[in-house]
This record gives sequence, structure tokens and C-alpha cells, in this order.
Amino acid sequence: MQNLLHDLAELLQTDERLVTEGRLVKNKIIELALQTDADLLKMLLKNETIKAHFFTEVEDILVFDKIKFMRFVANKQFLPDSYTAYKNKVGLIKEGDYYDDYLTKRNDVVLAWPYKDTVLQGGQTKEDDRRNEVFWNEMLAPDQIDRLLYPKILTNWKKYDKDGEHKVENLTGRENLIIKGNNLLVLHCLKQRYAGKVKLIYIDPPYNTGNDSFLYNDSFNHSTWLTFMKNRLVIARELLKNDGVIFVQINENEQAYLSILLDEIFGKECYEASICVKMAHLSGPKMAHKNKNIPKVKEMIFMYSKKTEGFSLNPQYVEVSWNEAFYRYQSFIDKGKDEKDISKWKPISLRQAYSKYNLDMSNPKEILDFNIENANNIYQTALNRSKNYPKEPYNVFLSIGDKYVLNGRELVLASEKIIEIKGKKTPASIISDIWTDIGINNVFQEGGKEIS
Repeated sequence: MQNLLHDLAELLQTDERLVTEGRLVKNKIIELALQTDADLLKMLLKNETIKAHFFTEVEDILVFDKIKFMRFVANKQFLPDSYTAYKNKVGLIKEGDYYDDYLTKRNDVVLAWPYKDTVLQGGQTKEDDRRNEVFWNEMLAPDQIDRLLYPKILTNWKKYDKDGEHKVENLTGRENLIIKGNNLLVLHCLKQRYAGKVKLIYIDPPYNTGNDSFLYNDSFNHSTWLTFMKNRLVIARELLKNDGVIFVQINENEQAYLSILLDEIFGKECYEASICVKMAHLSGPKMAHKNKNIPKVKEMIFMYSKKTEGFSLNPQYVEVSWNEAFYRYQSFIDKGKDEKDISKWKPISLRQAYSKYNLDMSNPKEILDFNIENANNIYQTALNRSKNYPKEPYNVFLSIGDKYVLNGRELVLASEKIIEIKGKKTPASIISDIWTDIGINNVFQEGGKEIS
């Protein structure tokens, strides 16, 4: 047996397709055996011992026993440390660096790391319970993976409403569910009913800071985290509707690699936004090392759609003060008695308009109500460099196409930034990819229910 182990390992080393950094790659060997690769078979036939062990003669034809060969290669005595096709480093590779079509059909740069071709069993029952984790290889252990991810029976159901806790008799499918357990197993349990039906997924995974809940006892903690995320993101994508979207929140520890991983799973073309969120205040522990480090107050939320076709986003607005939205809007169109006759319009200042309509300048509500009601007359001007608008006659409004022009500049009306929010017209600002107004104090007190 030892001679066979040695002979086979030595023979396989001569095929550069099977070697990475001087070590044999078990997955590649098994993949080529499954494909009954001609070059692999020719090589095996060169050694009489190997030929006798893995080939059977049937009517003068040699038949390769690939099942026996794969079981032999999968045995821990043969390449005991070679359970993955990936190097023991995290980094970027191009398709084909290991073997074609394994990573992706796209000729693109992707992220590679140890254990990428495995499923992390994730058997921790408590967040502080470290254990040596099991990684099931996708090719070598399909049965174990199937058993791990097969839908499970969910037990200990409880129902909460305004009247307290109740025993669960049945589910209508319209309830809001909180499911406690290994989230990878939970996601696969939901797949049968919810695959292709979920409009939005938001996940807030462990950040792998060394101080959070990601306490997997593994020498490649960084790689383990990436495997943990890949396993969950793949099934999360299956749950999304074709016009669905996923948001993943993370801090800087893993955000760079997570972005590349999301590109690979969802496709770069499905990247929608990276939202920067202010998640801390400049006080307390954040300022302890201000002389050595820039205080960290931000986190990122990555946004990806499942498919580019059919996906659309409704712009969202937030209420702001008039001065925040319109501090540059200091001009007013005095339209006179005939609003439709543009030749009679006169440009005046906003303050002159207040005086003309006898407004009480000390009454903020009266001023705001007037501004909102007359937002179609309040404006600023902007230079459109792609248009050559006439500058004459001076201070005379012109209607050109769908634009109003004054002195060679386009009018931008305040009404464009007046939005109805909760039934009330108000100055508003569109929500951008920088969020600084999230209430982050005492959020741990929200809910008021202990989930056991």
C-alpha cells in the first residue's frame, strides 16, 4: 500500500495541471478522474502497479475503475492536507489560474482563498463556544453537504402579539417570523417555500474583528470568514426575486474582500451602490487613540440587485428645513396679473416678494407656508455649458423648449425639491450614498422582547 501511495503521488507530480506551489491538488485529480481525462489515464497506465490496481480488463479492453481511484485519492492517507483546490492565501486570481470553468464562466478576476470550495459546517451552539470546525468539500463530500443543508423541522414555535405570548396552532404564511439557529441551515430551510420570492434581504454578518461573535477556532480565520459568507450569499441570491435586492452591512475589516465576493456571486453588473453610514460619535473610546489613528465612525452597506433587467429603485427623500434645501434660491418671478404671459414676468428678490405680499418676517411658519405655496416662482439660475442660450434682452424671461431662461442661464425652480411626505408638502433632499442622520443611540433597547 505504501509503495502504491508513493508511486501514485510521484506519478501525479509530473502533471503540472495537478500541482500548486509544489503540492498536489486533490480536487483537480478527482475532477479529471470523473471526466476520464485521456492524459490522466495515459499517465496512470505507464505504471504497472497503478495499472493493475485501478484498471480491469474486460474482453481485451482496459476499463478504468474511477470510483475505486477517487476513493483512494480521497483517503486521508493520500494527500491528507490537500482538501481544497485553493492556495493557503487570500488573494485575487484570474479564471484559469487553477483550472478552467471551476470558478466562473466569465473571464474575470475573482477572489480565491483556502476552503473556497467547501461548506463550513458551522456547528457552534453558543457564540463563545470555540470548536475545530468541519469544512465539507463540495466534490468529496456531497452526501454530507446534502444532509447538512437538507430542510430541517423547526420546533418550539411561539407567537407574540399585543396580547402577549401564545401557542402556535398553525401558520398562514403571512406572519413575520424570527427564526433562531444556524442561519445557513435556516436559509436552506426557507428555500423550498421562498426561493425566487423575496423582494429584499438585509444581512448584518459578524465583522470578524476578533472581538465580535465570529469566534470560529481555525488557523485561517480570515479564510473561514470568507467561506462562511460565500455559503450564505449563494443561497441568499436563490431566495431573491428577479427584481429583488440585497443589502450587506460591514465595517472596514472585511469590506474590501466582501465587495469582490459579492461581485463574483451576484455579478459586477448587479452592483448598485456602496452606502457609507455614520455609526458612531466622536467621543469616548473612539477618541482614546486619536493621536495615532483616525477615529473610525463609519460602516458600509453594499447593495446588489439579483438581475439588472427589470430592477428599478424608487428615489427616497428625507424632510429638511427650507434653508438646507434652498439657501441659494433668493430670486422670485413676479408674474403680475396674467401668469401665462411670460413677457410680463419680472425678476425680483425673494425678500421683495415678502414685502409685496405683506408677510410678517418674524413669523417663520408664515414665511415657510408662502415659500411652499409659491415654490413655482422661487428660483436660482444655473449655467448649462451644453446650451448657448441668448443673454439678451437683459432681465427678460424666455421660454426655450421645456426650460425658462434668464440672461443666458436656466431657471431651477424650488418646486423641483418640494415633495409630499406623509401627506404634507415639505422641502426634501434625496437620500444619497452617505447617511449621517441614523439614530444610533440606545438601539439595543428597541423591541422590548427577549427571544429564548
